Amino acid sequence: MTKKAGSHHVVPNADGGWDVKKDGATRSSGHFDKKQDAVDAGRKISQNQSTEFVIHGKDGKIQRKDSHGNDPYPPKG
Repeated sequence: MTKKAGSHHVVPNADGGWDVKKDGATRSSGHFDKKQDAVDAGRKISQNQSTEFVIHGKDGKIQRKDSHGNDPYPPKG
C-alpha cells in the first residue's frame, strides 16, 4: 500500500501570524508574521515534496489550491 503524500497548508495562527502545516502534523513547518512569506515558504516546501498546496484565509476557508505532485484532476489538454 502506498502512502499518500498529503498536503501543505498555509493557515492563520491563533496567536497571530501564519503557519505552514502538513496534513496530520502537530507542529508547523514554519511560522511567519506575513501571509505572503508563509505562502512563499509553503510553496517551496510543497514543490520539493510534490504535495498539494492549500492557502487559507483568516476565516480558515480555502482561498486557493495548487498541485505540485500527482494531480488527481489534471487539466485537459
